[in-house]
Amino acid sequence: MNKITRHPLSDLGYQFIEDRFLPKGKDEYYLRNKQNRTETTYRKLNAREIEQLVRNQNQSDNWNNILVSDAFNPELVKNCKFFGLVRIGKLEPYFLEYHNLRMPVGIYNSHIISCDIGDNVVIDNVHYLSHYILGNEVVLVNINEMATTSHAKFGNGIIKEGEPESLRIWLEVCNENGGRKIAPFSGMLPGDAWLWSRFRADEALQEQLLAFTQKAFDHKRGYYGKVGDRCIIKNSLILKDVWIGSDAYIKGANKLKNLSIHSHPEAVTQIGEGCELVNGIVSEGCTVFYGVKAVRFVMAAHSQLKYGARLINSYLGSNATISCCEVLNSLIFPAHEQHHNNSFLCAALVQGQSNMAAGATVGSNHNSRGADGEIVAGRGFWPGLCVSLKHNSRFATFNLVTKGDYPAEMDIPLPFSLISNDVHRNELVVRPAYWFYYNLYALARNAWKYRDRDKRTTQTQKLEYDYLGPDSMLEVFRGLAILEELCGEAWYKRQPSQPHPGKDLLRSKGRELLSSKKDEVDKLDVFANHWENSKRNVRLVNVRKAYLMYQKLVQYYPIKCLVDSLHSDQAVDFKSFAPYFPKQSLSFEWINVGGQLILEKDLNRLVEEIKKGSITSWKKIHDRYQILGESYEKTKTIHAFSLALAAYGPDGSQMNATILKDMLVTAKSFRSWLSEQTYLSRKKDYENPFRNMVYQDSEERDVVLGSLEKNSFILKDKEDCETFGKKIDTWIALL
Repeated sequence: MNKITRHPLSDLGYQFIEDRFLPKGKDEYYLRNKQNRTETTYRKLNAREIEQLVRNQNQSDNWNNILVSDAFNPELVKNCKFFGLVRIGKLEPYFLEYHNLRMPVGIYNSHIISCDIGDNVVIDNVHYLSHYILGNEVVLVNINEMATTSHAKFGNGIIKEGEPESLRIWLEVCNENGGRKIAPFSGMLPGDAWLWSRFRADEALQEQLLAFTQKAFDHKRGYYGKVGDRCIIKNSLILKDVWIGSDAYIKGANKLKNLSIHSHPEAVTQIGEGCELVNGIVSEGCTVFYGVKAVRFVMAAHSQLKYGARLINSYLGSNATISCCEVLNSLIFPAHEQHHNNSFLCAALVQGQSNMAAGATVGSNHNSRGADGEIVAGRGFWPGLCVSLKHNSRFATFNLVTKGDYPAEMDIPLPFSLISNDVHRNELVVRPAYWFYYNLYALARNAWKYRDRDKRTTQTQKLEYDYLGPDSMLEVFRGLAILEELCGEAWYKRQPSQPHPGKDLLRSKGRELLSSKKDEVDKLDVFANHWENSKRNVRLVNVRKAYLMYQKLVQYYPIKCLVDSLHSDQAVDFKSFAPYFPKQSLSFEWINVGGQLILEKDLNRLVEEIKKGSITSWKKIHDRYQILGESYEKTKTIHAFSLALAAYGPDGSQMNATILKDMLVTAKSFRSWLSEQTYLSRKKDYENPFRNMVYQDSEERDVVLGSLEKNSFILKDKEDCETFGKKIDTWIALL
């Protein structure tokens, strides 16, 4: 039975805060007065104004509780009911126009309970407006219900006075069993979500992070909802416990409940038709359109949900787009693309620069006795058409998975790999370094695209978008050893008379083969059967080509970092480069913390300082992100040289001018090769007769697709290559 209680009509609009939650000496408006920062001086209505309001079919339980500014015009208030304390700013005879919506300033045909209303607002046909503070030039038109409760949390994972812990809102990211749950809060960065979802056995850390969230917001009851200046809200059904920043545009929403919707003039947030958002945070610059359903979620800055997308128990990183499909229990780092109605993502940690193709099913095929599987995918994860993956699986950076059903768990440690099923042999096939030989245009363009599309107005976390970063290059470095060992093992399997040696001898033999014996390597069957939880073979192909490419990348990477970090006019001699060289061969571990790559030792130090109380808030964690970001380029460059020195033997333990000069010459040549491959991999599309057959001639093709020779990215890449070469020439001359 529905529990409906009766109260005296005279109480409507009053006692917003229960007496037991009111501090001694405070009235129910003490928090409202704190929230409303207007400089307007309010006064009571005079007799003439009251008479005019009554003549305009307005009603009030107590006209003395209607307070107005000196510029109030009673003629602009018609057919309204007022209850409780209502304060109204300027009302002047103008109309406001926005996207061809033209509405006269004033308050019309509405039911208003205990609200503060800013200057020159438009309120028309709002059936129920309760306990809100409206900014200046706000437009509210055709709204069924817009109300705030005394215990509103506005989407933040906190609990108010007198509430049990069970009422706290959690996001169950990465795992459907809730074991990695995090409490959302306004301003939550991808790094925060990742940090909280990891280290689950560290109770001290987990308790501190929850405490940071709780104390970041006042636990007192009685805060009003707010609508910032110049917001437009029209043709919407229900807004309950929603805090809205300035300049937001909301039209045709079905239900918005328990939300913070951040927006400001430089990063406007828009929510469109048919959307239902409950228990979440929408950050600045976001767009949510056309039938979206989101429950228990965080949308980071400048992310998008469109066309019926469902986002549940998930964190969506900045500059990401999800359309049509369903995403559950996932933690997604910045720059994620997922556009197709029949793609599905569940219980995954996707570490950014990712793209989910149509029919990709990453989730729901759990193979344990509970819904507790996880998938961890490094940057640049691209599951192709109709890919079905099994939990638990783990993928290195920039792995592309081709169409197919993958029947068993996988752990693929080699970056830049193409992963496919050979159904005839019943084998899993891994082609490392695929992108550099077959589709460098896509790899290079996406690195540029994500950087170019980063619209964050506040870049607290320094995000890495380049495909050559500390995470991918560490995998490349380790990939050299992996390929050596697997190649050596394959060779010894063909020598049944020889005893199977240890890892060092395997690597030594593999290095010998991969470095100089192409014909022998091509005859080997190189398997890594421990990479898939099945009895079928995992075959590596193009092993020698991949090995040589990995070597080139390790040589090129430190020079690329040096070029990015150091202007050509900053270097005058070898000593100018010395700060970027490691004093000794170092072992660096890097962690992808929400798209920002952080040294493991720095992350561990951050965790310890949180536990010890040296870091006492999320803001201070964010400050640490910024500090680490400021030193990132130099630290990354030192790490790059450390990898190169470690890869090329004892003679490279210390950098000298001769080694540096050789690396510069090699890097210049390799950068030219990269630029040429970028062009050639795109040129293949223009030379393919099957691609050209749908056009009348090449002119029509170029009109439709754009001319290859005028491709803006290719032109920019060539320009960058020339700049790179000139800087290298300058440095070589100095050495």
